[in-house]
Amino acid sequence: MTRASSAFAEAARALVGNPFRLRGRDPASGIDCVGLVTCALIAIGRVPPRLPHYTLRNIDITPLLAVLPDAGFQPASDDTQAGDLLLIRPSPGQYHLAIVDHAQQLIHAHAGLGRVVISPTPDRLRPAGHWRLY
Repeated sequence: MTRASSAFAEAARALVGNPFRLRGRDPASGIDCVGLVTCALIAIGRVPPRLPHYTLRNIDITPLLAVLPDAGFQPASDDTQAGDLLLIRPSPGQYHLAIVDHAQQLIHAHAGLGRVVISPTPDRLRPAGHWRLY
C-alpha cells in the first residue's frame, strides 16, 4: 500500500454519510461515485483532472477512465489494498466506482440509500477495473 492510497482511503472514509447527488461534487449538497473520488483526492491535496461529461449507464466510459493517470492512478493487478479504486458493473448497463477501505470493505456513493456508505465487499467481486494511487 502506498502512503497516497492509504490517505485516499482515509479521506473517502471521512465522506461516509454525505448525501448522494448525481454529478455532485460538494459533500454538503451531495456527491456521486465520481464526486467521491474527486472529493477524496482534494482532501489529500491532489488536484483532480478536468472530467469529461459522463453518465455511468449504457455508455462508453473510456474518456472518463482516460483521466485516471492524470490523477495519479495506475492499473493494479494484484490483491486489493486500502485506497485502491475499483470499477464495478452492478448490472450490464451500469458502471460504479468504489474505494477499498482499510478493512477491505468498499466505500461508495450509494444512489439507492442516498448517501456515501461502507459496504462489505461481495465474495465474488470481479471488478471491471482496478487502480492504485501513487
